[in-house]
Amino acid sequence: MNAVQEVPVGLADRSAILDVLRGFAIFGIFINNIYAFTGYGFYNQAAKEALPTYVPDAILNFLQTTLVEGKFYSLFSLLFGIGFSIILLRNEQKGLNALKIFYRRLVVLMLFGAAHLFLLWEGDILLLYALVGLLLPLFRKCTDKTLLFWAVALIVSPLFIDIFKVIFNFKVGSFIELAAQNIDKHTGVPTDDSFAYYLFKDGSGWPEWRNWQQSAFLYRYAYLIESNRVPKILGMFLLGFYAGRKMIYSNLEQNSSLLKKIRRWGFIIGIPSSVIYACLKTIPNELHLLDTLFYAISVVPLSLAYASAICLFWAKTKGNNKWTALAPLGRMALTNYLMQTILSIVIFYGVGLGFGGYIGPTIFFPIVCIIYLLQILYSHWWFQYYNYGPLEWIWRQMTYGKRLKLTKSSTV
Repeated sequence: MNAVQEVPVGLADRSAILDVLRGFAIFGIFINNIYAFTGYGFYNQAAKEALPTYVPDAILNFLQTTLVEGKFYSLFSLLFGIGFSIILLRNEQKGLNALKIFYRRLVVLMLFGAAHLFLLWEGDILLLYALVGLLLPLFRKCTDKTLLFWAVALIVSPLFIDIFKVIFNFKVGSFIELAAQNIDKHTGVPTDDSFAYYLFKDGSGWPEWRNWQQSAFLYRYAYLIESNRVPKILGMFLLGFYAGRKMIYSNLEQNSSLLKKIRRWGFIIGIPSSVIYACLKTIPNELHLLDTLFYAISVVPLSLAYASAICLFWAKTKGNNKWTALAPLGRMALTNYLMQTILSIVIFYGVGLGFGGYIGPTIFFPIVCIIYLLQILYSHWWFQYYNYGPLEWIWRQMTYGKRLKLTKSSTV
């Protein structure tokens, strides 16, 4: 096969609704991530109650748990699966080695994720996506029915995994946590509740940030393993692969009946289950299996309801609506995702302005909204002059091994 034929999806072939959904997902992911960037996600209850904004913080936190937590990484996972179907189907139609292109793309994503994880922030999701994505081609020959079976089985599997862990009193990520704690003993990162303020205390700077990073990625992956994130992500990948294979995103009007059912039942099941899950998190309890159950039956339905509602509105308005403002943001989702990390470190960590620590959602949610609005404006400005986001351009260059036009005026 001629390598010069291997090109990314053309600009004219991009699906605007998928870019809109990516732009929407980036907002929810940022709301989730800001809890770690500000340290609030590590506070104990006493620390939260000590904040002057405790009451509005509690309300906003409840709303975040109900409407945001888990829903947007699930949506992004769904979109990843759709993206895999696009790469596979379009390149196979051109007679190209689709798997070769897909795996090269994943390797580059791994490099971005590893750099993000080890050099900037432990909360990276890119590396995990790339690693789990390696399994996707195993399902490419499955029938639609088999694909849906595996998607549902993987999504609900955490409940059975947690039952097994409760019966045998087994914590999967414990050995990784132990390794992290041993590192902390040498670096001086506290292991008691004061660790929540380590990056934000007076005098905290570069040494504290690097000390934190030496063990933080281990805590992160212990949490990801313990919370059964791998089967959840793979299940959503497969669901996205199914949706992409059926070309639902490009035939919204023809699939409006299906989308309406998903929207209706997604909200009917997802909202009450999310409220119950949020209530469980506000009270001390040992009913971890209930947490797992209501998380499982709330996150995916509500995530799909969000996506379906946007798609139906998009189809009704023929794409002529305010949601189009998010498309440029979604076209450079990788750049914006990493930009959120850099801006948050600069604003909140002691190595930067040190604005984090001792603040709650009442303070940091508006900051998230401001940054997000600025990213929308920046993304619109960028695409007036360039064909790809900066990191997206590098990603494609490394994937396809050829020079692609970055600037609109370029003649290359």
